Amino acid sequence: MNQGETMPILDTVLFDNDGTLVDTYDLILESFHHAVRNVLGHDIADEKLMAKVGQPLSTQMWDFTDDSAVHEELLLTYREFNHRIHDERVSLFPGVREGLERLREEGFKMGVVTSKMSPLARRGLEVLEVAEFFDCLVGADSCPKHKPDPDPILMGCGLLGATPESCVYVGDSPYDLQASNAAGTLSVAALWGMFDEDVLCAENPCLACSDFSGLVDGILALREGCR
Repeated sequence: MNQGETMPILDTVLFDNDGTLVDTYDLILESFHHAVRNVLGHDIADEKLMAKVGQPLSTQMWDFTDDSAVHEELLLTYREFNHRIHDERVSLFPGVREGLERLREEGFKMGVVTSKMSPLARRGLEVLEVAEFFDCLVGADSCPKHKPDPDPILMGCGLLGATPESCVYVGDSPYDLQASNAAGTLSVAALWGMFDEDVLCAENPCLACSDFSGLVDGILALREGCR
């Protein structure tokens, strides 16, 4: 920053969805097991199935086959099962609603940037009655590139009329934090999600928070530091 320039005020928060706002671990794992058992005829260990959660489903499925027809069948089988049980398996992480209300009261613009397809991500937010807090949703079908590429986050900033420097991105995967750092937003690690703390902290986030209330406190402190 050049002498005389002022730091931009933080006024925007973008969130990852799965593992950050919405607890979908069991839903995703059940859907993976269903797909690989029915299509491949054998099971795969939980750790391998969940290793790349945070990237688009299509990308993840290539880890289990190199045959394009089998890949397509895995996707279709996963999605049919996932959509069928979705509404009963999703839940908000503790403190999410209250935290979103605090951020809204503090004047923050908020959006969601996820590697999930937009309709299903939106459906989950509606089922859990928090869709009203978000003014944009960028999904895997919204942007040609995907996290860890910065483009989805930059798209979210653009939709909210924010600069990257005035925005925080919150996520629970290394791909989230890599994308945030590349986009120039302040990256915050959600330690309550699907990846271990050491994996996330290796990406050098600005903050690492163990719960949603602490996340909001941290974002407000970051904003004060920019004044």
